[in-house]
Amino acid sequence: MSAPFTVAVPVRYRDLDPLDHVNHAVFATYLEIARTDYLESVVDIPAEDISFVIANLEIDYERPIVKGDDPEVSLRVSRLGDSSCTMIYEIRVGDDVAATAETTMVHIDSETKRPAPFPDEIREPIAAYEGLETTA
Repeated sequence: MSAPFTVAVPVRYRDLDPLDHVNHAVFATYLEIARTDYLESVVDIPAEDISFVIANLEIDYERPIVKGDDPEVSLRVSRLGDSSCTMIYEIRVGDDVAATAETTMVHIDSETKRPAPFPDEIREPIAAYEGLETTA
């Protein structure tokens, strides 16, 4: 099993509320940045060709991210099903956990716009990177 996939995410001025806290909704954008980088890096899918939708998103906030922080997002695929997978995330600032999250991602057929099984070129690199069994 590989180490969690981790990306640094800069805090942009537009992410901040009047108290210089990153707005809670922006945390979902930070997850998206990590997820897109993961798929580009691990599966070699260009961002414009990613064919996943979010079926579920849960975020537990532990501490605010503020102006001047340097957050990092780590993620793993914890479950790889036939047409969906579960990604778990941790957003950290230094040694502090700012948030944990989980998404259920569903692979969509680009023509029918309906859920479809993962093709081998997506399933196999994820399974290999995560050390998961390939069941399909």
